Amino acid sequence: MPQADLKYSSDLSLDVPNLLAEIEALILRHDGGTGACKGRAYPAETAHHSHVLLEVQVLNKPHRDAAFMQGLLGDLVGLLDAALPKGTERAVSLGFAERFYATGQV
Repeated sequence: MPQADLKYSSDLSLDVPNLLAEIEALILRHDGGTGACKGRAYPAETAHHSHVLLEVQVLNKPHRDAAFMQGLLGDLVGLLDAALPKGTERAVSLGFAERFYATGQV
């Protein structure tokens, strides 16, 4: 169950629901067993510069090796770059959930 947090300065015009859906679809293309991606977006009313930060976490599994993570990171960067207005600063962070992390449904 991946997590995706999209943080961005509110002066940017983004189709956030579509972007979160595209992020989920991209992750599922890389690894169909991940399940739904829990996506959230946080527009920042106050920002020093226009900027977007995408933070994605997945569970640490044996098949998610360095090559897998580098490929997913590259595709996340490409997806975000295509969705952002030209000249927008962006950063993408891809990592593993903490070792002691519980996920599930109540």
